[in-house]
Amino acid sequence: MESIILFVLVLFLLLLGVPVGISLGLSSVLIIAFASSDSMSSVAMQLFTASQNYTLLAIPFFVLASSFMSTGGVARRLINFAIASVGHFRGGLAMASVLACMLFAALSGSSPATVVAIGTIAIAGMCKVGYSKDFAAGVIANAGTLGILIPPSITMVVYSAATDVSVGRMFLAGVIPGILAGVMLMLAIYVMARIKKLPYEPWRGFGEIFRSGKDAAPGLFLIIIILGGIYGGVFTPTEAAAVAAIYAFFIATFAYRDMGPLKDTPWLSSTENVQAHRGFNAIIYAVSCFFVFLVMSFFVTSGMNGDHYTLASRSLLGGVLSVIVLFSYILWRGKEGMGSVTTCLMAGLPVVGKNMMLIARSFLPAMFNHDTRKVLIEASRTTVMLMFIIVNALLFAHVLTSEGIPQVITGIMLDMGFNWFTFLIVVNILLLLGGQFMEPSGLLLIVAPVVFPIAMQLGIDPVHLGIMMVVNMEIGMITPPIGLNLFVTSGVTGMSLVRVVKAALPFAAVLFLFLILVTYVPIISTWLPYSLMGPETITN
Repeated sequence: MESIILFVLVLFLLLLGVPVGISLGLSSVLIIAFASSDSMSSVAMQLFTASQNYTLLAIPFFVLASSFMSTGGVARRLINFAIASVGHFRGGLAMASVLACMLFAALSGSSPATVVAIGTIAIAGMCKVGYSKDFAAGVIANAGTLGILIPPSITMVVYSAATDVSVGRMFLAGVIPGILAGVMLMLAIYVMARIKKLPYEPWRGFGEIFRSGKDAAPGLFLIIIILGGIYGGVFTPTEAAAVAAIYAFFIATFAYRDMGPLKDTPWLSSTENVQAHRGFNAIIYAVSCFFVFLVMSFFVTSGMNGDHYTLASRSLLGGVLSVIVLFSYILWRGKEGMGSVTTCLMAGLPVVGKNMMLIARSFLPAMFNHDTRKVLIEASRTTVMLMFIIVNALLFAHVLTSEGIPQVITGIMLDMGFNWFTFLIVVNILLLLGGQFMEPSGLLLIVAPVVFPIAMQLGIDPVHLGIMMVVNMEIGMITPPIGLNLFVTSGVTGMSLVRVVKAALPFAAVLFLFLILVTYVPIISTWLPYSLMGPETITN
């Protein structure tokens, strides 16, 4: 009886327009106060326990990293790289937008952030070359959902916190499904482009791919830091999130210079001669090669015999590679032979020194710059909103558990003869309906504690279940009336919500097909994490 009252209270408050977090928390408190044997002190204990959850601590840092990476230049560079890679296909600009969303998803972990960052640039670009605004909006609204499937994903962190499944395995499990979903969207675009005779970009050669990839590389290296650090055993997902936030700040402020006191300040002024340009670039590439090699070798050799892979030995090998890169670049860019190396280096070193002094002088001001404050305030607002929903949802999950509701539902479903196949159909329907009305994190924290024990009883893999639930959350983000990506796309394009919904529907059908694949072909989700980390063990 208490379970019926609890769910009726939540639905009643949601229909009244009460925010999701308050609906969950207030319903839980009322049940504990008037209809449960649990004491009111459990409310305080659950709120304190949720606030001390180490896994959830990753969320504020991933949100902050996403905010820094969303400041303009990163998205533009990713789009340029994507256009150079796939723009020459029919419908190439739309396909490039999907690829850019996939890359940005791997930096942000957020669907709305992906839609805003990529959509702001890509939709205008598609309209300019002849795509309809509706087509462009539909592509971005759907491709943006990959933000919660491709790791690092905030939604996966929430699922892991609710079920005690490994965050690392969940992140790895999202790689192949994320790539598959992106490829399926691009194939759908290609077919539609052939039918509608949509435009394509001229093939610009591998040189353009290399140049645009070089510009995007500092941002994309964040993926290596997060995933390499976690699976190299260097740090936990929470520590990876903190490192990602710091790295994103440095890249946005000092490397790309899209914000802060160095905003729009070029690394090389127009007055520098050719030798200075060549020498500066050679030094930057060599130093970058050295540090990238140190980081990558540290991730790869972590846990191996420390006597053979010391910092000194790795630094020596990295130094040799860097010198080779330095000489090779200068000789490749010039035709004067070995004599030009010294000239270029002597001309480039003062430029490097000037930039280093500029960064040193700007370091403290950058921390208190109005751009930095704006990013911190935006990230704080998002974090407070998410954590408020999550904490109240965890309180709701505690009430479900204390009243034995999951066990009751498990018994009923098993008595009715449910097997894994029919159970997954029910979970998909439940999540698809719930995703129309609730924010993904809150819905996941409500549903996961109920369905997880049943899934374990039926022999369903916990990582597979998690990815399936995340894909459902994806579809919920493009499903009216509360689909968040629909509202964000509407805001970016200025189109009405109804028009955005109609534009997104054809591509949503692709995601429905993808959901069926993920649901009934579990190896898509489980092969990579279990190959690298072994199977997930559920002890509770």
